[in-house]
Amino acid sequence: MNKAILVTGGAGFIGANFVEYFLEENKDILLVNLDKLTYAGDLANLKEAEGNPNYKFVQGDICDRELVNKLFKEYDFRGVIHFAAESHVDNSISGPEAFIKTNVVGTFNLLDAARNHWMDAPNQYKEEYKDCRFHHISTDEVYGTLGAEGLFTEETPYAPNSPYSASKASSDMVVRSYFHTYGMNVVTTNCSNNYGPKQHQEKLIPTIIRKAVSGENIPIYGKGDNVRDWLYVLDHCKGIDLVYKNGRAGETYNIGGRNERNNLYIANKICDLLDTMHPRKEGRYNELITFVKDRPGHDLRYAIDATKIENELGWKADENFETGIVKTIEWYLQKLTK
Repeated sequence: MNKAILVTGGAGFIGANFVEYFLEENKDILLVNLDKLTYAGDLANLKEAEGNPNYKFVQGDICDRELVNKLFKEYDFRGVIHFAAESHVDNSISGPEAFIKTNVVGTFNLLDAARNHWMDAPNQYKEEYKDCRFHHISTDEVYGTLGAEGLFTEETPYAPNSPYSASKASSDMVVRSYFHTYGMNVVTTNCSNNYGPKQHQEKLIPTIIRKAVSGENIPIYGKGDNVRDWLYVLDHCKGIDLVYKNGRAGETYNIGGRNERNNLYIANKICDLLDTMHPRKEGRYNELITFVKDRPGHDLRYAIDATKIENELGWKADENFETGIVKTIEWYLQKLTK
């Protein structure tokens, strides 16, 4: 049997894109996808993987310690790429408990199962598992918020402002502790805002497209001046693959697109493109933009300095926002106008 790796949360947005990319690039590895299939997971995202002999789907919860241990024993995993997380900031404000359980306790369960399977004692891998690696996927939101200038680097102090970002910061620290305490071969990547095919409809860009096409008001928080660094999801997947294979143990790598845009720009850009790609019967799409009350603790600006992954591993984003957003709109139009 091919050596197996565990991917968690592979039915979600980034995870599903990664599963498709990884299976295409790695023909000799069995990929086992463990996903709870919450509202954010959708097996329709994985149609490209169906029937692939190197792919196995398991529905289950990373908080289920017994299941996680069973899977390690059954498949003898030689690596973990950990996407599974509660990730919607608004939901973390109204119901933070699920975020603490999944993002902190779930991450601990996976780490400890890997440690028990791969290691005899602190700083001592079993010989056949000496190349095993745990890759934790995180977010730039752990760093808090920026002013008008500056970039997040791997040395930026953590300052999370929402229950979501606090839970991710906590999980990052647990991963870090398994490197420093046990010598586990871990890496962490913190990414900026992803966009592209298969994203859940609740997120900003799918919401703008969906509302526009249906002729509904397009809601924008506050004045629309919150800035994010936008990263096309396939570029992120390529970066994850590079770090998993070639990153230095114990290190963190920030992955960002160097595409800072505020939310109002995003809405207007999508509306302008839709005017050409899917014209309204009457008027222009930007007439639907409406401003709504801002959410509590809404960070003003995120922006990532991706110099480390660019210099060490040779990663570079292939898409800028203007090219990536066209591909994204094309994908959603195909889905929404079937």
